Amino acid sequence: MNLRAFGRGFVVAAVSLTLAACGINSVPAAEEEAKAKWADVEAQFQRRANLIPNLAEIAKGAAENEQAILVGVTEARAKATSVQLSADELGDEAKMEEFAAAQQQLGQGIGRLLASFEAYPQIQSNQNFLTLQSQLEGTENRIAVALRDYNEAVRKYNTTIRTFPDTIGANIIHGAEPLAPYSAVTEGAEEAPTLDMTSN
Repeated sequence: MNLRAFGRGFVVAAVSLTLAACGINSVPAAEEEAKAKWADVEAQFQRRANLIPNLAEIAKGAAENEQAILVGVTEARAKATSVQLSADELGDEAKMEEFAAAQQQLGQGIGRLLASFEAYPQIQSNQNFLTLQSQLEGTENRIAVALRDYNEAVRKYNTTIRTFPDTIGANIIHGAEPLAPYSAVTEGAEEAPTLDMTSN
């Protein structure tokens, strides 16, 4: 009896080890990590979008020619927040590119608006503006970190589903599809803009 129980235990352990080595658990774990990292990316983009109305309030006191930039930023915010990308669509490269393009347009608009404020010392000396500028810079840095973390999670997931033995479970059991990494539409767009906000 003990030999039979030992044999069953050995078979169960061997089957469990074989299944574990075939991506049964590692593939969903890697996918969930990538989706969680995407949620972090979305949170940081949303944080940036939430700062735009404050920027608009401060900009209302600017000269007429800045109003056109302000309108552009407001429109870019509306477009960026309207382009949604759910965790289930992370494998769709076209949707990822559309999302990235909308976010890049918003980032560039914010950079132009902040740069235009250099001509207005009264805005630069406004404590609300200085606080907002600091928050926007911090948000751009958080976005860069969140994107880096997401892309690393996607790299790990895509590697997991393509390498042996995990590819067995990934393809046969899970039907796993590769996820699309986030890539900036233009080189350097993922970097926070550097602005010289000192008055002359």
